[in-house]
Order: sequence, then C-alpha cells, then structure tokens
Amino acid sequence: MIIQLSSSCPPPLRRHPLSCVFALVGALLAGATAPALAAPLLPPVSAFFETPYLGEVTLSPKGSMVAMAIRRDDGTLAIEVRETANPAKGSELARVDNVNVGIADIHWINEKRLGYTLKNLGKNSSTFLDEFAIDVDGSDRRHLISGNWNHDQEAPTGTMIGSRMLTAGHMYVGAVHDGSDDILIVKFLWNNTEIMSESSRLYRLNTRTQRLTPAFEGSQPAAIKDWMTDNDGVPRVVTSKVQGRCTTYYRKPDDTTWTNIDSGQCLELGTLFQPRFFDGSDSLYVNAAHNGYAALYRYNLAAMKLDPEPVVETPGFDFRGAPIIDFDSKRMLGLYLTTDANTTVWFNAALKADQAKIDAALPGINRIICAAHCLASPILLVRRETDRRPSEYVLYTRATGKMVGLGSAHPGILPAQMGERSFHRYKARDGREIPVYVTLPAEKADGPRPAVVLVHGGPAVRGGSWEWDDEAAFLASRGYVVIQPEFRGGAGFGSDHLRAGFRQWGAAMQDDLADAAQWAVKQGWADPARIGIMGASYGGYATLMGLIKDPQLFRVGVAWAGVTDLGLMFTSSSSDATRENLGYSMRTMIGDPDTDAELFRKYSPLQRATELKQPLLLAHGADDRRVPLEHATRFYRAVKSNNPKAELIIYDDEQHGWRKQQTLLDFWKRVETFLDTNLKH
Repeated sequence: MIIQLSSSCPPPLRRHPLSCVFALVGALLAGATAPALAAPLLPPVSAFFETPYLGEVTLSPKGSMVAMAIRRDDGTLAIEVRETANPAKGSELARVDNVNVGIADIHWINEKRLGYTLKNLGKNSSTFLDEFAIDVDGSDRRHLISGNWNHDQEAPTGTMIGSRMLTAGHMYVGAVHDGSDDILIVKFLWNNTEIMSESSRLYRLNTRTQRLTPAFEGSQPAAIKDWMTDNDGVPRVVTSKVQGRCTTYYRKPDDTTWTNIDSGQCLELGTLFQPRFFDGSDSLYVNAAHNGYAALYRYNLAAMKLDPEPVVETPGFDFRGAPIIDFDSKRMLGLYLTTDANTTVWFNAALKADQAKIDAALPGINRIICAAHCLASPILLVRRETDRRPSEYVLYTRATGKMVGLGSAHPGILPAQMGERSFHRYKARDGREIPVYVTLPAEKADGPRPAVVLVHGGPAVRGGSWEWDDEAAFLASRGYVVIQPEFRGGAGFGSDHLRAGFRQWGAAMQDDLADAAQWAVKQGWADPARIGIMGASYGGYATLMGLIKDPQLFRVGVAWAGVTDLGLMFTSSSSDATRENLGYSMRTMIGDPDTDAELFRKYSPLQRATELKQPLLLAHGADDRRVPLEHATRFYRAVKSNNPKAELIIYDDEQHGWRKQQTLLDFWKRVETFLDTNLKH
C-alpha cells in the first residue's frame, strides 16, 4: 500500500476566518484559563509572547483524566489534573515560579500517576532538568532526578538503591505503557573535555522506589545518540554517531548483542536511513530515500531489508510524521504528517469517523491526541490549529459527539485581527525552487506594504509549517508582510535542497533570501523601499550578511543570538560545540577553517562590519554557549565605529534564545519600536 500526499489542501482552502469563536466550545475556550480580556485596538506584545495560559495538555492512558500546565493570574504556573467526564472537577498538583522555573513537560506514567519536568531559568543556573512523579491525588511525590550539576550524590545501578535522587546527566525519555510505575530514562556518558555527552545508556526507573535497572542486558555500541524502543518499552534500535557517520544497530528483544543494519553520512538527511518507530514488535518503519526525498518504508526484520515500495511518500517534502499507537493491540492506528501543513491519516475506521465529525464542527486543522489505550478511550483530546489563532484544546466524547473546551494557549489573540498565512514556491536566481511561507496583515491595503524577511535558525532544519507562528503573527499584526523562506541548506525538502546549501553561508543561501524579498515585491505585497531582515542564530548571521551584501534591498535588520564570525565558531573557548561537530558536520556545512580562509573572510560579518550602515538592533544572551557572547560584542565594537544607528542589548540571564517571559516581552517591545521608527514609514 502506498499513501501519496503532497499539500494537505490548497492554501486558500486552509484560510478559515474566525470572526466568532465556534459555538460548541466558545465559552470555555475564551475563559477557562484566564479572565476575559477586552478587545484592544491592537493586541499587545504580551498577547503573543507571554507564557501560555494553557500548555503541555495530555490525556491519561485510559482517557479518564487530562493534565495541563496553567498560568495563574499571579504569574505562577500550576499543574492541574481534571476529570474528562467533568472538566470543572480537578485539583492542583504543583505550582512553580514562572520567573525562575518553567514547566518543560508533563507525561502520564499510568492512570493514577504522572511525571513532570521542570527547567531552571535562573541566572548562571547550574541546573539541567529536574524530574518529578506524583499520584493524581497529590500523594507520593518523588524528586527523581536533580538537575543541579553540583549535586554530588550518584545513585549506582542495582537492586540495593534506596529512595535517592539521580544526578544531572540523567533525563526522562518516555513511558513504558505497561501499567507499572516505571519510566525510561537515559544516562549521558561524558568524556573529560566536553560539556556535551559523547554517548548514552538507557534504564528503567521505578518512580516509587526509585530503583534503577538496565533497560536491557548485554553490551551496546559506542557513541549512541538515539534510542528506539518497541511498543513494550524494550530497546531494539540505536543510532551511533562517529566521525560524521551515523550507524544503525538492531537487536531482537532477548538478544544481548546488536547487528549493524545501515551506515551513512549523518548530514545526508534526505537519503539517510533513519529509524522511526515500531508497529507491534516485528514491524520497523524507517525513513529512506525515494525519488530524491525521504519516504516512510517498512523494514523487513526477517529479511533485513527495505520493502520495495514506500508506505507513505510526500512528493515535494521529506516524510515528517509520527505514529498513533494503541498500546492494547500494539498497533499503529494512524499517522500525524506534515507537508506544507499538519494533517492526520487514519488507518482505523472508527477514529477516521471521529476525525470527520470533529472537522465538520471545528474549522481548522484538528489533531486528535489519543491516550495510550486509544481504541478503548471514551474521550479524545483535540488540539485545534489555524494560522490565525494559537492552539486550543477540546475534549470530545465519542459516544455523543459532545465537545468541551479546555482553553487557548493565548486567549488574548483575536483571530479577526490576525493575518492569513499561505505557502508558495518561488524561483531563485539560479532556477532552484524555494518554498516560502507568507503572512499578510489582516487589514486591506491600497498598495505594497513594509515587509520583513524572517530567517529561521539551524540552518539544517525545517523552518516551520502553515499553522500559528507567534513571531510572524505579531509582525503581521503590526502591518508588516512577513516572508519566511525555506532556503537551500534547510531540511525537509529533499536531499538536493539540503546539500545545495553546503559551504554556501553568505553565498547562495544568502541569495535565496534576497530573491524571496524581490519575489514578494513582484507579487505586489512588499514595498521595495521598506524591506527589513531579521532572525536568530543562523537567522541572525543571515541578517547581518543581508545588510552587508544587499544594502540596496534591506533597509534595517534585527539579529539576536547571531553568528558574526565563521572562524570564531571553530575557535571560541566558550562554545559548546563538540569535537564531533567541529571535526565533521560544521566543516561539511560551513567550510574548513584550515583551508577556506578567504571564504571565511568574505562571508563573516565581523570582517566586513564597516560596510554595514543601516539601522541595526542586536541582542544576545550573556550565557549563550552555542553562539558565545563575544560574537555580539566584537561585532558591535566593529560596526559602531562607523554606524551610530547600531544598538546592542545583552540579557544577563539568558542563553541561546529567550527562555524567560520578561526577556521575551522586553525584546519584542524593542523590536516593535525599532521597526516602527526605522521601517514602517
């Protein structure tokens, strides 16, 4: 069977005007998690970037309860559990300080017990992730993993462990779905020179006794980066990464040794053999190359080879999806997929019928989030997504079709004020077809408007999808056309698209961004005299190079957490780059600092800082280790000598990207003022 998907539907068909909230769930969606808000003339920055009022919503394995993170009026975050049959009835299990601690994840262990992960957001934090477990009645709370690197109590593996926290370097990775109180955790193995782990090992942890046991018996390959378990929680597939090469190993459930089933260059993302999931205990599904794109194949474990034809292919896109597994039958019921937008393909007739009923009632893209016992669950959780409204959550009763809204992530957003988002492809100057998302302001215009090219980070990742994007929505609400190219060198659009960006930082990758702006001008959307460029990380680098390379096109720039010098990426003593990345992947994607000195000079903004004359807003986290602060401070000193319109903001308690609410609000208020002053008119 081959399921062939391209775009989920033509972009115009996905535009759902939401001038009124749908009647069935409107009252609860509008006010379940926050007081009703008066409609402002323009939604404030906080409406987009405050910590969500509702998030991490997850259904219990049998569907009797739903857990969620809720932001209270006092700014604290609470973890609540509610009965799905009566969502008004529930209890608060924990409350955390939203300023210094965030809720990173909530996950069910069994029907009576759940786990949650907290992340310390404080200045110079020596913490990683703290893991807890608690019963739904609030009893037997256990602190399972301490995220504090200074915590010196190490819990040895074995049966003699008492009730003891594990140290930083352990991390929750998944449930076991067997009704027990166990979870799966990974322990990172470290070398003596790097902060980043060089390998890992998988364990089961009992969340009541805190007893730690190996997840399997026997040896394991070196340098394991990824683990895959079957639907019984048994490790079956691992991937190691050594000298730029990714190798996949497989074992039968009771084997003590591993068999090499594939090996290839890690950066060949469009052609690389990538294990995805098990369906039952004997069917392994993988990504593999098909007509220049990654497609989903079944891997025949008996014959140790791929089936001749893919199960799912998505022409124009690499397969990107996740299975929906029923842990009673241990079988796949459907697939979540992303092409230009999210969609769901159901193999189960009953759930396909549920999807049709939900879609008929709720405009948008509705993702049914099944419990572990999906087929038997009387109630389903639905996450509704559109381009003009943040995620909303609804409980759907299968027997009656009744829907009850739980709330919205950002209830202060009014869909009628939000712009429409659409997907296109344009021709770059060398003829390459480049995917792009465009968000237009909601207000009608008499002619072209100011525009911003918003560049994603990575860069070897996919930038986004059609659904809600807070940054694009915010900029469009301020009257800007937002252009988000999926430039060459990014992932998700075929192996050739990815490879075409190797060693093209500042060159063809940069030209794709300029070509996107000029294409938007030709569409009549963008005013050629009022185009800005902005982005974070690689997007920050591209912003600076865009201002330098195309000064006649880009009038202003905003760069945060951005790379400013290619050579410094390889030499900074503050960087968290591993020897593996420095020696292989970075040299493949960016260039070789030993042999490409001229390329690094030509395409490093720091080396050409005096050429940048336009207004520039720079921002950086003081504790950034991915792109250390010296990138920003060196560049600012160099550009400021010839450009009084450059400004640098340093956030003392931030790392690579903004984690804290006050930083997000401060930064985007500055962006709003900066663009209003320098670009809008």
